[in-house]
Amino acid sequence: MSSWLTSCQCHLDKLVSLRRIVSPIVACHRRTKLRLNTAVGRCCSTVQGEVRVRFAPSPTGFLHLGGLRTALYNYIFAKKYGGSFILRLEDTDQSRLVLGAAESIEDMLEWAGIPPDESPRRGGPVGPYLQSQRLDLYSQTALQLLESGHAYHCFCSSQRLELLKKEALRSGQTPRYDNRCRHLRAEQVQEKLAQGAPHVIRFRLEVGIEPFLDQIFGWNHHEVAKVEGDPVVIKADGFPTYHLANIVDDHYMKISHVLRGSEWLISTSKHILMYRALGWQPPTFGHLPLLLNRDGSKLSKRQGDIFIESFRRDGFLPEALLDITTNCGSGFNTNQMGRKLDELISEFKPSRITTHSALLDLKKLPEFNRIHLQQRIEEEQQCNLLIKDLQGQIQEVYTAEVLDQEVLHEGYIRRILHLRKGHISTLSELLSPVYSYLWVRPSFSSQQVAALTPEAQHIASLVLKLIEERGEDLSIERLSEGLKTLATQTKATKYREVMKVLRLALSGLQGPSVAEMMASLGPAEIRHRFQNLLLLSETSE
Repeated sequence: MSSWLTSCQCHLDKLVSLRRIVSPIVACHRRTKLRLNTAVGRCCSTVQGEVRVRFAPSPTGFLHLGGLRTALYNYIFAKKYGGSFILRLEDTDQSRLVLGAAESIEDMLEWAGIPPDESPRRGGPVGPYLQSQRLDLYSQTALQLLESGHAYHCFCSSQRLELLKKEALRSGQTPRYDNRCRHLRAEQVQEKLAQGAPHVIRFRLEVGIEPFLDQIFGWNHHEVAKVEGDPVVIKADGFPTYHLANIVDDHYMKISHVLRGSEWLISTSKHILMYRALGWQPPTFGHLPLLLNRDGSKLSKRQGDIFIESFRRDGFLPEALLDITTNCGSGFNTNQMGRKLDELISEFKPSRITTHSALLDLKKLPEFNRIHLQQRIEEEQQCNLLIKDLQGQIQEVYTAEVLDQEVLHEGYIRRILHLRKGHISTLSELLSPVYSYLWVRPSFSSQQVAALTPEAQHIASLVLKLIEERGEDLSIERLSEGLKTLATQTKATKYREVMKVLRLALSGLQGPSVAEMMASLGPAEIRHRFQNLLLLSETSE
């Protein structure tokens, strides 16, 4: 907790060096300085209480890397300071909802190892956690704004709003509402309401917004009233817009810190105006820099490969995704690969988060996954889970070809995982054709063997003798030496043909080097395959 408090003081110290931004405000409005100091005190005092953060995506799509990163920073912050991580689904845009997205978002957070403490699925003390189930609360708040004069009914038609937009674009200006209905008399409003005229409710923007201290971007101040029209807070269908719903929910859910993407930074002054109009204390804000592609372009939901479900389907581990999304960003004491979630929490330091965009290089993801897969293999409990997963995948991929259940035995698969750790990036690589020899015992005929050598029985006996002598010491280097010696003990078969016979018995001629295959298969499986060759050779004589 003390590191965040120190961050607040650091921002205050930086105020001196930011005179070219703040001094003109102080010089013109001495009262602003008092407000700035008050803001610092407010920020620091908020942190001293209970920490509650939220991740509030819209189920208009599935969880992608940008959303996962925002959720992760909120989760880490909550766990760092003994707080709560809340999942709230902002489903007020009913026309754009995607079937199954709400359930999938929570599924993916749980899969990633950052489950919410409170959510639509888990419930909690300040639910419901779906905005569509909180409409009465928004309506009550809008009524409060209307009664206090901070909001008004707007009866402008969509046609008029479209004409305003076209006219602004034609003249090279930014489209904005002209606040026409702000000036309607009370009797005019009542008459239109009595007639059942379609309407929205707009919030009355005021000039003179106080600067606020963002925990990442420092002091900010946007005079939204000078550049925007009054925003809609309740739409014609009775649903709230983001601007109203998010501040209402953050207030009633007792959110202490809002950590969200920097695209919302410019809207925060507008939100603070709403907090003030309602007489509520704003939370502490921290806007995370954007997560971009390596070339600086924006991550797009149209890139199908940025969805978390796609990464899971392709065999990537959640730890690797958490690691790469924090590795390319900031906020931690170190920036090394291979960090687990508990290490991220331990190393997290909010004051280290910079304003620079995080550039994500997904070409590095296989390397991150290789490291985390190796870590899982080395942990017995995690390795057991990998074995069960791989057993299922083997049976699914090689349904008709796995005739011998020995290749599904736990000990056999464990051996292969430990031998291949550090060499494979995903578990699914072991199911590729190059590794099929591990799971499918080859089938070959006596004619195929005879075409290679008349000494197959002798060669098989030599291999069995070699394995007996070596026992469990089957390193690739020692096997290579032993196989060279073995080849010299044949009478009519050259080294090249000897290797072909061995390869035929081990894999049916495909796969990596003979020594590597033998090292992976292990003594028991090698004996089984060469005993088959021995029996075939005996019956063909």
